[in-house]
Amino acid sequence: MFCYQCEQTAKGTGCTKSGVCGKNPDIASIQDALIIALKGVGAYAFHARELGARDEQVDAFFAEGLFSTLTNVNFNLDSHIKLLLKAGEMNLRAMELLDKANVEHFGEMEPTKVQVGTKSGPGILVTGHDFLDLYELLKQTEGKGINVYTHGEMLPGLAYPELNKFPHLVGNYGTAWQNQKKEFEEFSGSILGTTNCVLIPRDSYRDRMFTCGIADLPDVVHIQDRDFTPVIEKALSLPPLEENIGPTTTTGFHHNAVLKIADKIVAAVKAGKIRHFFVVGGCDGTRSSRSYYTEFVEKLPQDCVVLTLGCGKYRFNYLDMGDIDGIPRVLDMGQCNNAYSAIQVALALADAFDCEVNDLPLSIVLSWFEQKAVSVLLTLLYLGIKDIRLGPTLPAFLTPNVIQVLQDNYNLQPITTPEEDIKTLLG
Repeated sequence: MFCYQCEQTAKGTGCTKSGVCGKNPDIASIQDALIIALKGVGAYAFHARELGARDEQVDAFFAEGLFSTLTNVNFNLDSHIKLLLKAGEMNLRAMELLDKANVEHFGEMEPTKVQVGTKSGPGILVTGHDFLDLYELLKQTEGKGINVYTHGEMLPGLAYPELNKFPHLVGNYGTAWQNQKKEFEEFSGSILGTTNCVLIPRDSYRDRMFTCGIADLPDVVHIQDRDFTPVIEKALSLPPLEENIGPTTTTGFHHNAVLKIADKIVAAVKAGKIRHFFVVGGCDGTRSSRSYYTEFVEKLPQDCVVLTLGCGKYRFNYLDMGDIDGIPRVLDMGQCNNAYSAIQVALALADAFDCEVNDLPLSIVLSWFEQKAVSVLLTLLYLGIKDIRLGPTLPAFLTPNVIQVLQDNYNLQPITTPEEDIKTLLG
């Protein structure tokens, strides 16, 4: 790598003239984190724009953020950290924008019990994140005898009234993104990938796989202009799916739905029936160590409530956790961008108890994998939320010095064991 400050080729991870060269490992680390976060912000802003909503400040920050990563622009570590926090602020704005756009187009999410598995008959499985794609597909499949299923982060679509009103949106099939090769192979209907978190298909189902929008796969038909005729025709040409009914799960605990029962929640806390809230969610992945999140939720005391979001919920959302005075112990708030709902609930609880968010009986335990999770983490740091536990490991693109800054200022910590973390977080 050539260094324009030293006018020589730097060896190893960067220049040895720490604090002077633009390739200082700590600055390079933050620049990497910023680029990754911008991708996450970009995803939320893109979905909002598809629904006709945009934010000029968010749009402008893409230019500012990318410009700051150029060589010979900024050698100040502190100002780079401020840029990371600004990325968190812009991500909050993007999530709020998307939340309002979704509600405007698809109605306010309602807690909805969802059937898992398949029904007999032709079927189409929709994965990704784009509810507008799902809506257009549902309109085009009306009256055709095709059952439509959500997969992965599309599950919360069943909680939006304007999507759930279609009787042929019959339920959810499968779990998180990393299991799709096995799950898609076993699903004998058409499959539509709408955004990221889609994998190169196996040959066994490649001819049944379709993409649209930003998603695109080699040797897979890409749908243009949301004309899903090829997906529909393929589904009708295939042998019908067999009935294979699984468990149920409940999704759709949007912050407006949760705040409608805020008095009940506050009363349960004051009565000592709810001791602690945990936000447990984020991205899922292939590492076996991610079983931590299942064990963590399973081992929580009965007087604890879990708020969850993203595909990380598939580690435990099929568990029967019961309720506390009618309040479910697991509240699935939706997609990863519905971290905005979790934030709104936390702010409302802080207001109800006349305290700061960090003083609430609330802890955040996140699983991360990709760009959106990084942008959500930066939003939490921008809001000054401390004592977050992050796993399955801390991001490798952050240097020890940068991690130390985050630990010193926010007490950001890696997960350890479920037992030890529960003990520590419950105090």
